[in-house]
Amino acid sequence: MRESAAPSGFVQFSAGTAAVTCAAHIEAAVREMLAAGTLYDFARRHPLARELAGRGVVYAVPLPGDVERVVVRRNHHGGLFGRLRADLFLPPTRAPRELQTSERLRAEGVPTPAMLGYAVYTAPGGLRRADVMTREVACATDLSNPLSSSNSAVRVRALEAAACLVRVLSDAGARHHDLNVKNILLEGSEGLEPTALVLDVDRVTFARGTADVLEQNLARLLRSARKWQSTRGASVTGAELDNFATLVRRGRR
Repeated sequence: MRESAAPSGFVQFSAGTAAVTCAAHIEAAVREMLAAGTLYDFARRHPLARELAGRGVVYAVPLPGDVERVVVRRNHHGGLFGRLRADLFLPPTRAPRELQTSERLRAEGVPTPAMLGYAVYTAPGGLRRADVMTREVACATDLSNPLSSSNSAVRVRALEAAACLVRVLSDAGARHHDLNVKNILLEGSEGLEPTALVLDVDRVTFARGTADVLEQNLARLLRSARKWQSTRGASVTGAELDNFATLVRRGRR
């Protein structure tokens, strides 16, 4: 398989049917993971694996040798395409673009978990599957959880952190085409001000005109929060969401 050029600090190698790009300091651990199959298989079978909700099951595990704790996921299509193709992609898959986007966002100061690598595997019909690894963020939960809290102070702190993230993301000219309450991770111990990080950055594109990008990001996240409110019974109020939108727009450049 032809691979995209690796960013600085990353290495590339082949292992069986897998084409791998990963951070240099975890190469030995990744090779050990692949010895028994795919990265996803290793994570799924690990005795200390912790299941996380996502598009498909996601696993948090320690790498061999405890060099890192990572989250491993298998890339899946969403929507109608997901029912047709599930985890099968045309080469080179989303993974190389996701790594490039992750590196660019972090360079721009946008908080997002560090992507540590990916493996792309051959599949029938010239298609590919891909597993992606990101560094695990400790003491974290997605935005849907505090929005469902009965404690209004918890909801307000979470929305303030999310507003800061939307501003920073938009100032970088980054439009997230699937910005929803499950794709915002809140890091921080209970009682402290949380920090928001953006997930699933393979759905990010870059554009000029940060005001337009801000409104697009805001509209998508508000739509998700209101859907969570109406269909999941989240405790967040309309007034809190209105204030959230004001906070986002107040930081517009």
